[in-house]
Parts: sequence; C-alpha cells; structure tokens
Amino acid sequence: MDTQGGGISESSRRIARNTILLYFRMGLMILIGLFTYRVILRSLGITDYGVYNAVGGVVTMFMLVMNTVVSAISRYITVGLGKGDMARLRIIFGTSLAVMAGFCLLIIILTETVGLWYLGNKMVIPPERMHAAHVVLQTSMLVLLVNLLSIPFTADINAHEHMGAYAVISILEAILKLGVAAAVWFSSADKLVVYAWMLVLVALLSRGAYAAYAMVRFPESRTPWKAEGSLVREMGAFAGWNFLGSGAYMLNTQGINQLMNLFFGVGANAARGVADKVEQVVRQFATNIALALNPALTKAYVGGNKEYAYELVCKGSKYYFWILWTIALPFFTDADTILALWLGADIPQEAAFFTKLTLLCFVIDFTPGTLNVLVQAGGRIRRYYIWTSLVASLAFPITYVAYRLGAPAWSGYVAFFGIYIVKSVIMMLVAQQETGLQMKYYFRKGIWPALAPGLMSLIVISFIPEVLPAQWWRFLVTASLGCITMATSIWQVGLTEGEKSFVMSKLPWQGK
Repeated sequence: MDTQGGGISESSRRIARNTILLYFRMGLMILIGLFTYRVILRSLGITDYGVYNAVGGVVTMFMLVMNTVVSAISRYITVGLGKGDMARLRIIFGTSLAVMAGFCLLIIILTETVGLWYLGNKMVIPPERMHAAHVVLQTSMLVLLVNLLSIPFTADINAHEHMGAYAVISILEAILKLGVAAAVWFSSADKLVVYAWMLVLVALLSRGAYAAYAMVRFPESRTPWKAEGSLVREMGAFAGWNFLGSGAYMLNTQGINQLMNLFFGVGANAARGVADKVEQVVRQFATNIALALNPALTKAYVGGNKEYAYELVCKGSKYYFWILWTIALPFFTDADTILALWLGADIPQEAAFFTKLTLLCFVIDFTPGTLNVLVQAGGRIRRYYIWTSLVASLAFPITYVAYRLGAPAWSGYVAFFGIYIVKSVIMMLVAQQETGLQMKYYFRKGIWPALAPGLMSLIVISFIPEVLPAQWWRFLVTASLGCITMATSIWQVGLTEGEKSFVMSKLPWQGK
C-alpha cells in the first residue's frame, strides 16, 4: 500500500524525487525551447513553417504508428527488470534492437514510396518550395530512424529510473536546438533546408548520448542485436493490439493536420503548428510525472501489489489534470496576448483559437492515460484497444465530413473533444473488467479530486475579462489567480491525508 499510517511509502517518495528532478530539467528546457521556437518561426516565416509542419507530419504519422512498438518494448523491459531476471532482460533488449532495426527498414520503404507519392500528388505546397519540402521529408525520415534505434536505450534508462541522466541529456538537447535556431537565423542559405539538416545532427548527438549512457551503466544495453522468434511474436501480438490505439491517435492528430492542408492550405498548418508547440510545452509537464510514475505502476501491478497500482493510477490522473489545467487557464482568456508576447507580431491567423481548443483536447486525452499503463501492465489489452480505438477513430471521418460540408477548420477540434470524452468512459469500463480497478473507486479517487479544483478555478477566472481590459498584464493576473484557486481547492478536496502530510513535511519551516 502507498499510505502507511498517514505517511507516504518509499516508492512514492522516489516518484516524488524523480518528478522534482524532471521538473527542474523541464523548466530549463521550456525557457530554452520557447525562445528557440520564437527565433525559428521568425526565421522561417509562416509559409515555410507551415510547409515544415505539414510535410514533417507525413513522417510523424509513421512515428505515431511506431509508438505501438515503443510501448511494447518499454513494457517488456520494465517487467523484465521488475522480475530481476537478467538473462531474460538481455534477450528482451537484444530482440528490441532487432525489431527496431526491422521497423527502420519499413519506414525507409514507406517514406520513399507512399511519402514521396503523397507529397508530389496530394499535398498543397507552394511550387517554389517543393524542393525544400522534399528535403524536409528526407531529413524528417532520418530523425525518425535515429529516434527509433535509440528507443530501447531510453526505455532502459527510464525502467531503471535514472532520471538524472535523462534530465541532463534532455537539457543538452535543448541547448543544441538553441544553437540550431541561431544557425538558421544567421544563415544566408535556404533557411528551411538548413533547419531540417541541423535537426538531423541534433538527433544524432542527443540520441547517441542516451545510448552511450545506457551501455556504460546497464549490462543488458550492451547485448548485440539478436531476435528471439517467440519473443518477437509475443511483442508483435502486444504491439498489434496497441497499434489500434496509436493508429486512432495518428488519424486524429496528424491525419486531421493533413485534412487541414488539403482543405485550407499551409496557413492552417502554420496555425495548428503554433498550437501544437504550446501543447508540446504543456505535455512536458505531465510527461515528467509519467516518466517517474509509470515504471513504478507497472512494477507494482506485475509484482502483485494491485492496491498500490490502483492508487498510482488515480494519483497520476489527478496530478495530470491539475498540472495541465493550471497551465491552460491563462490561455482561455488571453491566448492572443500570450502568443504575441512569445512570438511577436507574426502570428498565424487562428493560432490563438486553435491553441485554446488544442489544450482542451489534450487535457481530456491525457488525464486518463494511467489507465493505459495499468492495462498494459496486466497484458490483457485485446478488448481494451478494440473498444477504445473504434470509438476514437470516429473523430477523423466526422472531421472529413464536416470539412466537405464547408465547416471551419476548428471543427476538427470539436469532433476530437466530443469523441474523446466518450472514449474516456469506455476506458474506465473496460479497464474495470480487465484489471479489477473499480470505476467508482477511480472516479472517487482520481476524477472527482481532479475536476473539482478545475471547475472552481474556471468559475473564478471567467469573470476576469469582464472587469479587466485586454492588456498584456491581464494574463499574469489570470495565471496568478488561477494558481491560487487551484492550490486552495486542491488542498481542500484534492489531496489525501497522506499527501498533505508529505507536503507539510517538505516545508522549510517544519524542520527535519
């Protein structure tokens, strides 16, 4: 159990320490990343950035499909480590490398056939930028290949919960991208081409660092590529069902991004690209908790400590929501001001509205994410992914029909939001059947403690536009008032007694 006499277990303390470390890393990365993105958007311009977002998205779709394999590898490495079977862990790692090499070959074939055909025949690209678009397609493929080959190494680092190394290498990667922004800004060559090739260099250096660290610290990471047939089939079956979930998400993100290109051109892609960048920043906050929490959740469930696993599922969901909602609040009232302060005057049309909708969709999608981890830990994923994927995949055809009927570009977000609310309910119901996590328990411990502070804060900030003018400082008022309201309501209705004791014990005036 997590709580011990009103306290917090050592496992939860480790999760908290790792989360704090990852947040330090994230703070530096966000500061660097925000400035880097501002420079890149100004250097490339709206048209070239729209081209990069649209063309790079073609390859990104393949990465979303590959996330099925990523989940399988992460799950098997974590389980192998949890069981303490080093021989089995070596086999898992070697097989993972071989599997990723095979998928890299598949990506090359798909990019050089389907990708080139789609770029040349379907995408709406200004003729004078077609050469640069081809470069973006090829370099995006190279970045994807490097990322795929590094996955077993990063999964091993996360499974061992060595978050210090993860934080340091991530910060170095952010600094390298800042260097890329400077190179693009001062370059006299085609800036989009320079940007695309520099990202390949960053991927090689950063992903190589992950691999080097893992090989030095963990013996299983030095296992040569060797595929064990039975394990490949086992991973393949696991990844095959997981593919349904990733495939649905691919359609609803990059697929709708391509629909926007077909119906509205690269201007809409540029606006969506800005919104997606905001989402990436927000995602880092929640992902930091996931990196610290998911390995512990998987190990607890596999080790038979289901009660603690259920507790982590609920904690993860409410923590995700609190963090995401607190960050999103200022955008709901002052997205135009925030984007103008961040990016300057050259903001793509509809970027602010897209950002609001993107954050709403992301909150509803990410909050119940710990249910995925729990079901994957149990291994009974067939029915779970069939039902959730069938429901989620409806967003893409609904969006297509809406666009064909003349609906505006933002209607794709509305379809996503509505469908994913239904999907979340399906996730709870099927997870209850497959893992034993009672829906009432999850709602009482995970959803209600998350939603209550969110509703209170939304009510409070909704009055701000009525009483304050739309000045640059208004978003600071919104952010401050939102944080105060969230913190107060979280303390009152969100935290358990054990969590309150843990927080109080960390206050400096409490002493040691």
